[in-house]
Amino acid sequence: MTEAGEDWRAGGFGLYVHWPFCAAKCPYCDFNSHVVARVDQTRWATALSAEITRLAAETPGRHLGSIFFGGGTPSLMEPDTVDAVITAARAGWGFTNDIEISLEANPTSVEKGRFQGFADAGVNRLSMGIQALNDADLRRLGRMHSVAEARAAFDVARDVFGRISFDLIYARQGQRRDAWRQELREALAMAADHLSLYQLTIEPGTAFGARADAGLLRDLPDDDLSADMYFDTQEICEAAGMGCYEISNHARSGAESRHNLVYWRQGDWAAVGPGAHGRLTLPAGRTATEAHRAPGAWLDAVEGRGTGELPREFIPSGEQATEYLLMGMRLAEGLDTTRYAALAGEPLDAAAIASLESLGMVRHEGDRLRATAAGRPVLNAILRELAR
Repeated sequence: MTEAGEDWRAGGFGLYVHWPFCAAKCPYCDFNSHVVARVDQTRWATALSAEITRLAAETPGRHLGSIFFGGGTPSLMEPDTVDAVITAARAGWGFTNDIEISLEANPTSVEKGRFQGFADAGVNRLSMGIQALNDADLRRLGRMHSVAEARAAFDVARDVFGRISFDLIYARQGQRRDAWRQELREALAMAADHLSLYQLTIEPGTAFGARADAGLLRDLPDDDLSADMYFDTQEICEAAGMGCYEISNHARSGAESRHNLVYWRQGDWAAVGPGAHGRLTLPAGRTATEAHRAPGAWLDAVEGRGTGELPREFIPSGEQATEYLLMGMRLAEGLDTTRYAALAGEPLDAAAIASLESLGMVRHEGDRLRATAAGRPVLNAILRELAR
């Protein structure tokens, strides 16, 4: 390969596995998730493993640094299904010595009972969808667990897994600023090493989106209150030693999500499962992969045609540069301007950088360009200036 064809190595190599099934559809969720009565786990394990074997044959000589089971609700997978997928990945690529294998889980009693089985299969990091530490808000968010169940599941997870993260959503309906500050401190008292903290967004095509369009989603925080909650989040997490390493993600030093860093640092990742999107650098160049979204269509395609993928798209170097800009600037570490220039064929606009730096929005030191604490809340505006 050419030197440009090795660019992905700066971000690493991972595998994303999409499990599309959920016990119920949350009203805020716009992910590719589906509620079904029954899943043939053996059939799905075979299909996912076959896709991994196919992609591994296209990318020989690599070693996986991370695997991420996302969804949907991957903790509804049987441990044997997870084990089959991990076994196929190990056979196809081999693992780095410190591979991170993450699985998203909900804290219901059914899923909690599978935790030890996931660990035995090789999962060493759990990402729990707790979302709120308030029972009334959990009901509004369509969650199927209580705060007590979430705390109990988290305690079990701490005994089983070396690394644990959990998600919370803030700027929820009727949420007060002081209530969020208290809830966040409770979360930090629980937290092991990582928190993902997201503002509630109302997405088209979701139940919340339909309610908002009908004027039925009331009492959402206004922009000023949402901004105050964002700044409170940064202040409280920083003071607790859980600084923001990405716009919505906080971790103790060394506990950052290695798999998500593959995305943000523009590495390569293979992706399997319905609707999964991947990026692979192949001899012909960097390529975007995408799979059929509908679980039945994906499964039939794998079994009938030998692949669940849709036609691939080549990504020109200019688009690669734009992706790197959009992803890299989300990180506290920022991006490498020399790497950007190599992809784009030209450097970022020096005048735009100087203007943003004079406003205190970015910091440019050597080959690193990063958004400042003041700049991160208006990152989209910064990106528009840099991408001109």
